[in-house]
Amino acid sequence: MERYGAEIVIQCLKEQGVDTVFGYPGGTVLDLYDALYRDGGIKHVLTSHEQGAAHAADAYARVTGKVGVCMATSGPGATNLVTGIATAFMDSVPLVAITGNVPGSLLGRDSFQEIDIVDITIPITKHNFIVKDVTMLADIIRKAFHIASSGRKGPVLIDVLKSVQQAKCEYEPATPKSYAPEKMNPDLLKDAAEAINSSSRPLIISGGGVISSDAAGLISELSEKINAPVCHTLMSKGVMTYGDERNLGMLGMHGTVAAAEAVRSSDLLIALGTRFSDRVALDRNSFSKGKTVVQIEIDNAEIDKNVDADVAILGDVKEALKELISLCDKKNGAWLKEASSKKTEDEKLTLGFGEKIISAASKIAPEGGVLVTDVGQHQMWAARHFNIGGPRKFCSSGGLGTMGYCMGAALGASFGSGKLVTVVCGDGGFRMCMNECITAARERLPMVILLMDNSVLGLVRQWQKIFYDDRFSETNLSEDVNYVQIISGMGGVGLTLSKEEDIGEVLKKAYKTAEEKKLPVLVDCLIDMDENVFPMIKPGGAYDEQMKNL
Repeated sequence: MERYGAEIVIQCLKEQGVDTVFGYPGGTVLDLYDALYRDGGIKHVLTSHEQGAAHAADAYARVTGKVGVCMATSGPGATNLVTGIATAFMDSVPLVAITGNVPGSLLGRDSFQEIDIVDITIPITKHNFIVKDVTMLADIIRKAFHIASSGRKGPVLIDVLKSVQQAKCEYEPATPKSYAPEKMNPDLLKDAAEAINSSSRPLIISGGGVISSDAAGLISELSEKINAPVCHTLMSKGVMTYGDERNLGMLGMHGTVAAAEAVRSSDLLIALGTRFSDRVALDRNSFSKGKTVVQIEIDNAEIDKNVDADVAILGDVKEALKELISLCDKKNGAWLKEASSKKTEDEKLTLGFGEKIISAASKIAPEGGVLVTDVGQHQMWAARHFNIGGPRKFCSSGGLGTMGYCMGAALGASFGSGKLVTVVCGDGGFRMCMNECITAARERLPMVILLMDNSVLGLVRQWQKIFYDDRFSETNLSEDVNYVQIISGMGGVGLTLSKEEDIGEVLKKAYKTAEEKKLPVLVDCLIDMDENVFPMIKPGGAYDEQMKNL
C-alpha cells in the first residue's frame, strides 16, 4: 500500500505501541501533525514549550517502561528539545525524538529555521538519523525504537525532511521484533557467587539500571537470601520501601548515615546497574579500598570507569540476578542487624520545615501516586523523606541535574501512570518551567505541587555558605512573586503554607482539591533561606568523613 511519509511515521509509531506523543507543531512538521490529526489513533499532548515535551516524554518512559516520544519542528523547535534529550541520555531513559527539517532542495542553504540537529545531538543520543529517502523511513523508525529500548536504554533522534514527509512509497506493516537477552559468562557468575559466599559483610548497591531492567523484586530476593543490607542511588529510589529493615536508604553526598556507615564497614560491594558517579563514589580512590567489588552492568563503558571491579559481569541486571541468586549461599543475619541498627542515626536528625512538609505529604498523598522532583535541596529532601510505593514511581533528573525538569516531567508521569502526581520543587526551578502548569490545567491532570519557596537558589547558596565564606553571588531571588496568584491565573489552585501547625490541614486540602477538581494545586511553602541539606559529605570526600553538622 502506498502512503505518504508523514503517514508512515504515524503508522510506525502505532506499530511500536505508542499511544501518547508530547510535542509542539511548526512549519516543517505540519505534514506530520496533519497525519496525526487524520489518523486520530494517538493522543497528542500540546505542551507550552518543546523542552517541556522532551521532559514529559522522559517521565512517561520512566513510569511506564515504554519508549517516550516527543516531536518538534526544525530550528528552535529542535534545539529546544536538546536539554530534555540530554537529561534522558544521562539517566538512560528510552526516548525517541522526532524533528522535522527543511525540504531536501533547501538543505544546506541556511534556509529558514534550518539547523543541523543531528550533529548537535551526537554526544547526547545513543544514535540519531536524518531521513532523506522515504523508502528508508519505516525501517529507520523501527530501528530507532529498538536502539532506544535495548541494552543501556537512551534517547534516539530522527530528523525527517519535509520533502520526505510529503513523498510517497510502498508501506508494509510490521510486528515489532522481540530480542532475547545476551548470554552472560557463566564463569564470571560463579566468580561473583564465590566472592559473595566468602564475604561476611556484603552490601548491595542498587543503581538506576535495576529500575530500568525491572529487577527490583530480584534485589529483594538476593538481599533476603544472603542477609545483606541494600542502599540505593537517587535513580534507584523505590527499589525497596524504606520501612524494610534491609533498606538503608540513599547512598551518596546527601545520603543517609546508615548507608555511609555500611560502605565504610562492608567487605564486599555488590554494585548493580550503577556507574559510581562522583555524587555516589565521591573519592573513588578510597571508596572501595580494602573491599571486593562485584559489578553487574549492561554498558561495557561503565565497567572499571570510575571504580575498579574485581568481578565484572557484562549484561542485564535482571538476567544476571536470575542466575546469581541460585549460586549464593544463605548467610546469617548478624551483619544485617548491625547495618540496620545505624538507621536510628538518621531518625535522630532534626528535620527542617521543608523536610517536615515533604515527610507529611508522603503520608497524606494517595497510594500509588508518582513523585516528581526538580533539582536542588528539595530534591534531596524528597529522596530521603518521601516514601514511594515501589519502582517506576519516581522521576528526577539525576545525571544532568536539570533545573526546570519538574513540570514537563509531571505531565508525562501523569499520562503514563494515570495517578495523582506529587511535584516537589524550588522556586528557582519552578520559574523555569511553570508554563507547563497551563498544560496540566487544560488537560485536567490532578497534581499537588509543593513549592519550597525560600527566595534563593538554595543548594547553590548552601555551597557558597560552606565553601565560599558566605559570598552569596547571584543566588538571592529578591522578587516578590505571588505564586498563588500565578497558578490561579493558569487555571490551577493555589494555597499558602507558612506555619508548622498548619501542615496537615493545608496538605489534606491540597490533595483533596487536586483529586476532586482534577487540577494542579500549588502549595506555596514559605521556608527559611538557610534550611539546608544534611547529612552532607564534601565533594570528593570519603565516607569516613561523614559531615553531619556543617
